[in-house]
Amino acid sequence: MREIVIVGGGYAGFYTAWGLERRLRRGEARVTVVDPLPYMTYQPFLPEVLAGSVEARHAVVPLRRHLRRTRLLAGYVTRIDHARRLLTVRLPDGTSTELPYDDVVVTAGAITRSFPVPGVPEQAIGLKYVEEAVAVRDHLLGSLDRAAALPPGPERRRLLTVTVVGGGFAGVEAFGEALSLLTDQALRYPELDPGEIELHLVEASGRVLPEVGERTGRWVVRELQGRGGRIHLRTTVTSAVDGHIVLSDGQEYDSGLLLWTAGLAANPVIARHTDLPLDGRGLVVVRPDLRVGTAGEPVDGAWAAGDDAAVPDLARGAGTFTVPNAQHAVRQGRLLAGNIIRSLRGHPLQDYRHRSLGAVATLGLGRGVFQWGPLVVKGFPAWLMHRGYHVLAVPGWERKIRVAAGWLTALLLGRDTASLEAVQHPRHGFVHAGEPWPAASVSAALHSLPDPADRTA
Repeated sequence: MREIVIVGGGYAGFYTAWGLERRLRRGEARVTVVDPLPYMTYQPFLPEVLAGSVEARHAVVPLRRHLRRTRLLAGYVTRIDHARRLLTVRLPDGTSTELPYDDVVVTAGAITRSFPVPGVPEQAIGLKYVEEAVAVRDHLLGSLDRAAALPPGPERRRLLTVTVVGGGFAGVEAFGEALSLLTDQALRYPELDPGEIELHLVEASGRVLPEVGERTGRWVVRELQGRGGRIHLRTTVTSAVDGHIVLSDGQEYDSGLLLWTAGLAANPVIARHTDLPLDGRGLVVVRPDLRVGTAGEPVDGAWAAGDDAAVPDLARGAGTFTVPNAQHAVRQGRLLAGNIIRSLRGHPLQDYRHRSLGAVATLGLGRGVFQWGPLVVKGFPAWLMHRGYHVLAVPGWERKIRVAAGWLTALLLGRDTASLEAVQHPRHGFVHAGEPWPAASVSAALHSLPDPADRTA
């Protein structure tokens, strides 16, 4: 039986395995997915997890529930040796094993891109994993409680100040949802002045949301500023030591939360620990049919898709590549499954071509923006389109129903705003019975998470 091993259970990997399960004949091939996590994270829901509009468990898709005939191996791929057709996998107990294969599918995904800015490794948290979104949500809610117990002053203002770095979809959506959550919840604290809440969005380029038109991007900036957000364009963070933010335009302030969403970088396992061909960005060189290699030199038995693959964008022309987003990863995963089946059965392969479905973003509860070509929808209708699109896009009817039911409940009863920061100290009640639970922090959450560079492989 032919052995097909998929590296990574994210969008592209999950949809590849799901497609293979549906199309493979009995005894034709065996599929294995290697990933340290037992679920796929539906990342477009993370800003709403941050704001308490989506339950954290509903933002993930359990692999074993949907991949019932696929072997799932919990572990980190640390090396791809295609010359020997072997993967080196680090298992949860710290030991390593070698996994032979006939075909390898590289869908390990990318990691959050960071820069050597003083203080950022110690202070920042990303928004690529559901654990990060939950930690940020609990921190925001806990900060309101802690600030309400303090007199007006620098410490209270620091607790109520949030900085988001990155003006792409992840950053703008997180900024809008955090702004919506904090301004709404501040009304429940008579001790606080809503004017004390400060949210800063820092973007190095001159615009936000590059996937939409420039005019639409300017409207998004005005919308966020009109709600009290502070937008810093053509600006970078030069220091974040001890939470003291220094911007390149000379502004300085203390921030209780630094949320880093400044783009993606190549997975280090793919960039440094494989003999597959890579481009200058550390991405796997891929043909339009998603086989690894160039037009003249395909690499037998190797496939790649998603964020760690340089997939030619035939819709835009020669020399261009698809951008790393969910739309492409899902579609590429589906095509990849079909092309592997075609390859097994000796049929011609299909090239990846796409037609954009447009770009849609939430800007907070009841606010959004959608653009498809010249068509632009703003405000509440766009927010409804955002929810409609994503409840249809999340895989599995079980997840669709759970998410839709959660939204309906929130519509009737409001967002669930209980902070569970104490969950970061699960043994405190047993070991220190009767003593107050310690106040958690984003810093503690950061140190409790594995290195993202390891988790994505």
